[in-house]
Amino acid sequence: MNRAFNRKKEKSWMHMPEALAKHYIAYNVKFLGNTEVEAPKGTEVVKDAVRKLKFQRHIKKSEGQKTPKVELQISIYGVKILEPKTKEVQHNCQLHRISFCADDKTDKRIFTFICKDSECNKHLCYVFDSEKCAEEITLTIGQAFDLAYKKFLESGGKDVETRKQIGSLQKRIQELESENSDLKQQLQELEEQLTIAPVPPAGSVSVQAQSTDIFDMVPFSPGTAPGPTRASNGCPTAPSAAPPPNIGKDLFGAEPFDPFTCGSADFPPDIQSKLDEMQEGFKMGLTLEGAVFSLDPLDGRC
Repeated sequence: MNRAFNRKKEKSWMHMPEALAKHYIAYNVKFLGNTEVEAPKGTEVVKDAVRKLKFQRHIKKSEGQKTPKVELQISIYGVKILEPKTKEVQHNCQLHRISFCADDKTDKRIFTFICKDSECNKHLCYVFDSEKCAEEITLTIGQAFDLAYKKFLESGGKDVETRKQIGSLQKRIQELESENSDLKQQLQELEEQLTIAPVPPAGSVSVQAQSTDIFDMVPFSPGTAPGPTRASNGCPTAPSAAPPPNIGKDLFGAEPFDPFTCGSADFPPDIQSKLDEMQEGFKMGLTLEGAVFSLDPLDGRC
């Protein structure tokens, strides 16, 4: 897709970028539900899903059940579906997992999007009744996707290297902690042997026992600050490895990490696979009302 098309579409965006990057846009809608679909894109795919969920909702309505109201929160971090009063998150759809979004031209109230489920690896179609603002919500999701993709490209390369370094450091610290635990166990066993040593006979010269640390070093402690320390013989020992920074949880989806800010998330064990998944999702692009929204092909920066 060429950049001229993207610039043309950007002129039609409805919100300031800061509103989606630093906050979110909220809509109150009715949630008809979601259903599994066979493909990540396609008008006929969502038509079948809408028809199926409308029929199910008609049955439930005849039984006296009302269509539940939800709040949609749209930002560069995804589309959240919340209970309006308690603000409990019912579904959290990350943007790189959303592949298709459309509003029904024959019914201005209905809009849908297809999202790949993070657990069962299936594609689910979500259907909503939006009180005649379906097109606005669809464009808002498209704008959020566009901004998130740009942000991911800008920060991706730096993120990958930083996360690899932190992952390597965390692994090395775990190895050192394991070695330290083994040394402490050996030291404890030797101390126990010293406590049962025979008492010297009366009148003999008593020699003060040397340090029980037979390794003549300060055991590694990952909690100590880096810097030279001194062992019992007065020689400086190697500084202990510094622990990684205190990393807080992110706003990106359920639990993973914020792909746009280095050093501000709890990293999952397999960092690279998560980034690869995001890369593939953004590379596929978001089909919006029949137009594919994506920037230039991903390059080696991510």
